[in-house]
Order: sequence, then C-alpha cells, then structure tokens
Amino acid sequence: MLLDTPTAAVLLHALHARARALGVPPPAAFLGDWRGSAAVIVPSVALRPAPPARVFSGGAGLVVVGFRSFPDVVAGDPPLLPTAVRGEATGLLTLGRDGAWRAWGDAPDPAAVVREYGGGSGDDDEAAPPPRWAAPDRDAHRAAVVDCLEAIRAGEVYQACLSTRLDGRLRADALATFLSLARRAPAARSAYLEGPWGAVLAFSPEEYLVRAGDRVRTSPIKGTLPAHRDPAELLASGKDVAENIMIVDLARNDLGRVAEVGSVTVTDLLAVRPAPGVHHLVSTVEARTAVDHDALVSATFPPASVTGTPKERARELIAGWEPRSRGLHCGAYGLAVGPDLELAVAIRTLEAAPDGRVELGVGGGITIDSRPHDEWDECLHKAAFTWGGGPAPWS
Repeated sequence: MLLDTPTAAVLLHALHARARALGVPPPAAFLGDWRGSAAVIVPSVALRPAPPARVFSGGAGLVVVGFRSFPDVVAGDPPLLPTAVRGEATGLLTLGRDGAWRAWGDAPDPAAVVREYGGGSGDDDEAAPPPRWAAPDRDAHRAAVVDCLEAIRAGEVYQACLSTRLDGRLRADALATFLSLARRAPAARSAYLEGPWGAVLAFSPEEYLVRAGDRVRTSPIKGTLPAHRDPAELLASGKDVAENIMIVDLARNDLGRVAEVGSVTVTDLLAVRPAPGVHHLVSTVEARTAVDHDALVSATFPPASVTGTPKERARELIAGWEPRSRGLHCGAYGLAVGPDLELAVAIRTLEAAPDGRVELGVGGGITIDSRPHDEWDECLHKAAFTWGGGPAPWS
C-alpha cells in the first residue's frame, strides 16, 4: 500500500510520541540502504535481552529486529549494553526510492501518525549537540599495536583488528542525537534501536550478512584513508590491499562452514567506496546455504573484518591486548523478514545507557607494515563524525 511521505526523521519523532502516548514499545529504524529502501521503520518493537545464539531466526511476527555483541569480554569491564537483544513485530514501513512509504502487516499510516502525534519539521535535530567525549587511552592502544606487531613477526597471526573505546555523555536525547548525526554523516547501514536497557545509534558503512533466500553475501571492509586524501592511494597501498585480501580469505572460510560445496565465490575485490570521513576498500564474497539465520551468524561470527587471521588465535590475543570489553562494537545488528536477513557490522556505533552515558569503539587492522601513530590517527578519523570532524575535542 502506497502512503504519504513525511521524512523519516519526522515520522520517527511522531512514532516515538505515539509510543509514549499509547504505552507501547518505541520504534526501530534502519536508514541508508536496507531491503532496497531509503528507510525501514518498525513502528513499535519490544527489544529485550536474548540468548546470543538465538537472535535472528524464526518468530511469529513479520519482522525480527536485534543485535548481538562481540563475544569476548575483558574481566572487570562489563559491557554497557546487554550481550544480545531481540524483538518481533507485526508491522513494517519502508520508504521507497520513489519517495513514498509502503506499509506491511499492521503498520499505521505515516501521515495519520504525524497528524495525530506531531513530529515537527525535523530541523530541531540539526541543533542537537553531539556527545561530550573524554580522551581515550592512546597509550594502551599504542602498546596493543606494538604487541600485535611482535606477534605478527613471530608468526602467531598475519593481522589483527585492534580497537580503542571512547567514553562520553549524551547532551541531547538519544533519538535527536541519532537523527542529527545521521543528517550530518549519512551511512549506508545506519540504525536506531531502543529499549529499557538503553539505545543503539549505529552508523556502520559495512555489510556483515545480506541474505535473500538461500543466497548470502558478506562485504568486509579493510583499508581506510581520510576523506580528504585521493582514494586512489588505497589501491596503491600494499598494507591496505594485503589487509583486505587476507580478510577476504577468512570470509570465504567462514561462509564455507555452512555453504553448499562449490558455491563460495568472490564477486567483487578491492572496490573503493566512500564512508563518513573516510574512503574504504570493500570486497564481496557470496555463497548459497540452507541453514537458518542464527546458524549462519554463528558460523561466521564475529565478523571476519573485526578479528584477524587466523581468527581464533587473533581473538585470544586481542582479549589480552585490549584493556576494555568491546560490547556491541564489532558485533552485529539488523533485521530479518522471513527468509531474508540483513545485518551490519557494528562499527561507528554509539552505545547509550539510560542515564546518558555513551561509548564508542573504533579501530583498524594491523599488519606488518602498520605504524602505531598512523593506526591511532585512523581511529580518530573514524570517530570524527561524532563531533563534526576536525581535531578531537579533547586535544
């Protein structure tokens, strides 16, 4: 059914007001490139903690929404959000590339929701202040990179992804902050999820798993360059190309665990693509599989691009090198509609507690050619969209 066309921001504000007025769970939103649409909004969904191994499969509703956090936890540093959440809903709204909303299941008419509950013009989100960040632990990150380089020289790993975490506080409510950042730095796989446990404000450029029936693809990102640099430098960088190709091999191996024999193929290798504040190298691996969504996730989780090669040894070493738990950072979030599944890698993702505390994980791949100073700069380039670009606010 074709419906009138308020903007996604206006509709989200109206649906949020509707949820408060009716005492129902808040909406969830997916902006950018989800299900072939400019936006997918679940008008109301109760997102509750769930077992990590059963987040995305089955259910009686039309759509399943959820996230699954990075599985390795550092002792003494509990994650801010639950390990996994899941919710089912019987209604769905999609904003087509033609600018029209379409309703599925029992989703309400967007225009009627805006008329009854408001939503404003969306301009107020432009003025929402970004989070206030404290300085992250540069020394710990440098020490981790140095240790990783020693492990690479010793032959324990070929590469590993190392992260740091930023701690801060929201200065506007979570939804206004999300919409403000989404307007300033739109990302292909943005999402907003909310529950009594807090909120997820996600701006990932990276597909993790995109499935249509028995066809599945994963598109790992490895290789990053600041947006002001010539993107051709990525393909000329031996370090970035090597990073990407090693992770492509890992992604092929991961999908091969559950794929039909002979169906795993690399369909796109070393494509240069823009993302907020940076350029990336992206490759795509495809396969066919008959397993359910959660079996597919379990076979490939955590995503290849945020671990290292070999994967299990890289995870063991990362748990000793990083002083903080990753939480949702480097996990996955998304939605499933029947036989279709779309998940993003949870990078460029803010995790907000109900009391306004917020965390952001950022990182990058380390190879033998990495330099600690450059790796730290890459972390800052990736986080800069949260304060409007330019120098870090604590410097």
